[in-house]
Amino acid sequence: MPYQGVEVWRERLAAYHDRQIRLVAVHQGQVIGNIGLDQSTRIRQAHLGELLMGVAQAWQGKGVGSRLMTAILDIADNWMNLRRVQLTVYADNEPALALYRKFGFEVEGRLRDYGVRDGVFVDALCMARLRQSLNTMPA
Repeated sequence: MPYQGVEVWRERLAAYHDRQIRLVAVHQGQVIGNIGLDQSTRIRQAHLGELLMGVAQAWQGKGVGSRLMTAILDIADNWMNLRRVQLTVYADNEPALALYRKFGFEVEGRLRDYGVRDGVFVDALCMARLRQSLNTMPA
């Protein structure tokens, strides 16, 4: 919901754990983009992370998203050893889809009437990037 209070944000930030990474892009003291990666806390899903991202409208198409994505995927691959990174994106968000495809994400499914935007239901796409394991054993 819009205009959530300070207490809501305090609770969200207090719930942080070491399997969450948050990065921000800043220009002249203003946050212009952010990205987050949450590694699953479930034992059988410890290999996967959920990606969340946003770039201020005035900064879209100027490389901010690519820089954030490069940084977070480096952490996912080289620090967290994640095999799967997944995300959900509105189906009509062509700039975001292009960015995610550029970094190897593929569409895995469509969620019909996933969210409401400006009073209208919109679809979303499930996307994921699978990294080949560097230490796979032959069968």
